Amino acid sequence: MQGSSALDKYDLKKAHKALKMLLIDRSNEFRVFAHGIEYPTNTENWEVIVLNFCLDFVECFKEMAGENQLDHNQIHKCMTHIRQITRGKTNMTEVTHLENTAYLIAEDFKSIYKRME
Repeated sequence: MQGSSALDKYDLKKAHKALKMLLIDRSNEFRVFAHGIEYPTNTENWEVIVLNFCLDFVECFKEMAGENQLDHNQIHKCMTHIRQITRGKTNMTEVTHLENTAYLIAEDFKSIYKRME
C-alpha cells in the first residue's frame, strides 16, 4: 500500500497471523463494514484494507477527541474517513453502527496482537 498505514506500527508477520485469528470470529463484521463503506469483498487482501481503515478510524477518533492540536493532514485524513463511512447513509443509526463495527474490529485486533507477544 502507498502512504502511511496504521499497520505500519505492527510487525507484519504477527499482524497477518492476528488478522487470520480475528477473521475466525469476526469475518461477518469485516463483510458488513466493507459493504458499509462500499469496498468490494472480491478483491485480493480486502480484509487487510478493512482492518487498516478501522485502525486508522479509531486512531482518528482518539486524535479528534484529544486536546492536542491536529495538523492539516490529520484533519483531512479523519474527515475523509468520516465521509467514507457516512456516504450513502440515511440516518445516524447506520453511521453509528459502522463506527462501532470499526471500533470492534480495531480493538479486537489489538487485543489478539498483544496476546501474541
